[in-house]
This record gives sequence, C-alpha cells and structure tokens, in this order.
Amino acid sequence: MSSAVSGSRTPLLPDIHNPPKHRKTPTSNVKSSREWIKDPIIYPAGEKTQIPSEFRKTLRHNVCVGLLSEGFHRSFAELFALLQRWEEAEEHPHKLQTLQQHLTRAETAERAGQYGEAYENHLFLARYFAEPEDRWLKHHFFQLALHSARKFKMDCGKREAEANLHLGQVYLEKGQLELAQEHFEAFYHLTMGRSWQDTSGRMHHSRSCEELQRVYTRLAQRLLQDQHYADAIKMLTKAYEMAKESEDRGSEGEAAYQLGLAYRSTGDQNTAKQFFSMHLEISTTLENTDSLGRAYEAIAKSLESEGKLTEATEYLEKFAEISLNSKQDRNLEKAYMCLGTILNSGNQYDGACVHFERAYEIACNLASVPRLQKAQVCAGNARALSMMQTYHALMVTPGCQNIKKIISWKERREDNFSATSCEEQEMKTVDR
Repeated sequence: MSSAVSGSRTPLLPDIHNPPKHRKTPTSNVKSSREWIKDPIIYPAGEKTQIPSEFRKTLRHNVCVGLLSEGFHRSFAELFALLQRWEEAEEHPHKLQTLQQHLTRAETAERAGQYGEAYENHLFLARYFAEPEDRWLKHHFFQLALHSARKFKMDCGKREAEANLHLGQVYLEKGQLELAQEHFEAFYHLTMGRSWQDTSGRMHHSRSCEELQRVYTRLAQRLLQDQHYADAIKMLTKAYEMAKESEDRGSEGEAAYQLGLAYRSTGDQNTAKQFFSMHLEISTTLENTDSLGRAYEAIAKSLESEGKLTEATEYLEKFAEISLNSKQDRNLEKAYMCLGTILNSGNQYDGACVHFERAYEIACNLASVPRLQKAQVCAGNARALSMMQTYHALMVTPGCQNIKKIISWKERREDNFSATSCEEQEMKTVDR
C-alpha cells in the first residue's frame, strides 16, 4: 500500500539534472529586458487601452523626468524649485513647455561658455512672464539674466547694464526703493562714457539719469512724510543733479519744482522761490502750460506765506489766465479757489465770494462732487462774512439811518446784505 502510493508520487519540483525536453528554450529566442519593455502591451479585443487615473502622471512630473533623462540636471533643479512655489503650473502647459525649452537652451549655452546666449534665453523668459500674477517669475529670470550677463565679457558690460536696469524697474514696481537705487546706480556707472543705445535710439546713460532721478525723488518724498527735511533735500538735490546730467529740460524743471516744495516745507521761502522760478523759466521755454500754471501757483503760495498777498494775487491771476486760455478747467477751478482764499484772508469777502462762485460753477461742469462741495462751503462762508462785516459796520456806527438799514434788511432778508442794497431799499420806502 505504502509502496504503491510512493511509486505514484510526483516530485514537488522538476529535476534540475534532467529537465524535460519541452522546457528547453533556444537562447536565440530569449528577449532582453529592454526588448520586453519596448514590446507594446496587447489588450484583448474591444478592451479600452486607457490608463487608470491613479497611474497617470502629471505634466510637471513628465517635464521634470524629461529634463533628468536628457541630462539637464541644472535645468531640472531650477524648474523643480520654481514648481514648489508655482501651484498653477499644471494649468498652463504652454508656459511649462516654454520654461523647459529656454532653460535647457540656457544650460547648453553655459556648458559651451556662451554666456551671451544664456543671457538672451533668461531675458526671454523674464519678458515672457509679463502677466501680473507672474511678476515673481519675471523678477526671478531678470536675476538669472544678470548672473549670465556678468559672466559675458565680450560686450564691455552692456548686457550687465541692461540687466541692472530691468531689475531696478522691478524693485521700483514693488516699492523696494533702496534695492532699486542700488541697481540703477550700477546701471549709471556701467553706462558712463558709453554710447550705448536702446532699440528706440535713446542713450542708456540718459536713461540711467532719469531712473535715478525718479527713485531719488520717491525716496525724498518718503523722508518728507517722516519730516526728515534735511535728508529729503539732500536726496532731491541728487535728483536735480541727475536731471541736469540727463540734459532733459522737462526733467530738470520737475526736479527744481520738487526741491522748491521741500524748501517751502522747511519755511525757507526765498530758496523755494528760486527753484520755483527755475521751474517757471523752463516751463516758459518749453511752452508747457500745465507746468507753467503750477509754477505760478507755487510762487503765489510762497508769497502768501511771507504775507505778500498783493504779489501772491498777481501770480494767481496769471495762473487763472493761462488756465483759461489753455482750457484747463481743473487748473482754472484751482486758481479761483486760491484767489478766493487769499482775498478771504485779507477780509475782502465780496471779491472772495465772486471767485468761490466761479470755482463752484466750474466744479459743477466737471461733475466733481468733492470740489463742488468745497467751493460751495467756501462761497457760503465768504458771503456770510461779507454780510456780517456790513452788519457790524452799521451797528457800531451811530445814526438813525443805519438803524433803518438794519431793520429794512431784517424785514426782507436779502441774500446780499450791503450798504448799497439797504440804501436802495430805503429810497423805495421813501418813494412810497
């Protein structure tokens, strides 16, 4: 029994010493692992060849793997770092493909020592990401462009200068004025003595002076807000020097005007008027009516601060005249308001009321509610003061006629209360 069972028992594993002939496979038919991978997977008829979603790779994954498989390790590291912050990258496949293309081109160029070409690719990417939500990418690639430009020595620093200009503009947009100043000053020094131009034919050095003037002015305005007047004036003086060096008369006039405002803030009206006069002279030469009116207004305010109301009124009348001739209604409204204010401060209430009413009419045409309300209040105030002035004069001056004038006015309550109107009313009463 036991022997029969043991005789029919089959071995658990095949005999490795005498393998069956049908299991032998010719070596020529054995496929390598690579060949097995390359063979397409054959699905049964009618079965969809759709990959399940849990096994599907994202676009960013495929792009990164592609960079690594092609040996662009630096581009992979760069892109991977950006993707850690750029969550919306998957929604913009064209942007990812553009990034991959120009990063690999830049890396290839750097390997060959062609830093100029690397700079151009980084610059392309910086300009490509021009949408508001991509500003951080623009900033990043301008920085890479600057790094590439510093390695390129064949253009005497022209690309480095341009890269500093771009970065300065980016920092200026972000309000980081000190960093903007640093890059604009680098741009200025690199372009000094050079005849480099941009695509429009403008000199790079002139542009550097303009950018420095702008950032110095904004730094000074911040200092003025903090009441650091001495430091603000120093910064504005540098801005004025840059404007003169740029040989742009309009910029020079603007810088002089800003310096005048700063000196007026300190109470130094004489120095302020000197710079306002420069602004006036340049504006006259350039026939810039807007700047010319602003110069008249600024000089008038300095004269008013000195108590020279007659001279101040003359400049404000010039401001009103040039605004009227050039049909600048906003400036004309401002001129009338300033004239009304000066006359009001000099107790010339009737004249002040006339100018405030003119300003009110213009504000109505401009449909500017704040200006309209201000002119309305000032006109009402001036009219009330004019009436009180006449009323007070009649009250303090003894006489029966003055008492009758006051009584007559109280009976009628006319809008304009003056001695003339009262006399006319008295004559009408006598005639009756």
